[in-house]
Amino acid sequence: MEIDADLAAAHGFPKLKYVFVERERRCLCRSVPLERVSLVEMITDLYVTGTKLRLREAVPQDGGPPMRRLTRKADVNSSTRLLTSVYLAPEEFALFASLPGRRLHKIRHRLQSGAGITLSIDIFEGPLSGLILGEAEFESDAAMAAYPMPDYALREVTDDRRYNGGALVSEGLPTEI
Repeated sequence: MEIDADLAAAHGFPKLKYVFVERERRCLCRSVPLERVSLVEMITDLYVTGTKLRLREAVPQDGGPPMRRLTRKADVNSSTRLLTSVYLAPEEFALFASLPGRRLHKIRHRLQSGAGITLSIDIFEGPLSGLILGEAEFESDAAMAAYPMPDYALREVTDDRRYNGGALVSEGLPTEI
């Protein structure tokens, strides 16, 4: 999907120069195929109250340096969103972490995948415990449309807004998984 400048501006992104287009399909999963895991991260997201901002800290389980960033997202449709991110120093992250909002905790398993596709499976903790959600990100609309649901998937939930991070943190676990 080519993003029109007027559409981007209507979503609060006046310059496409600084916008990343995220193409993603999501699925509920039965488990994590451990033999395909290439990286495990502990992720804490803060969805800042009254905004479209998400503050993320991702700490690699292998002891690597944490990644801290502030991201603003806007959905174009259920599988495509506009986003921009700023990577933060620890003291900057600490300042933003004091903002009001709701936190979400998960363990992300990044999977080995083919060219142009990024695969991950999140196991949620706390109030969302029991939810295992897979994501596949794509470089093009064609690659996204051609991708078959993986064998570890129970069902696709891309079009079910209840499984977006913002909805999960504000509305909780959907009654049927």
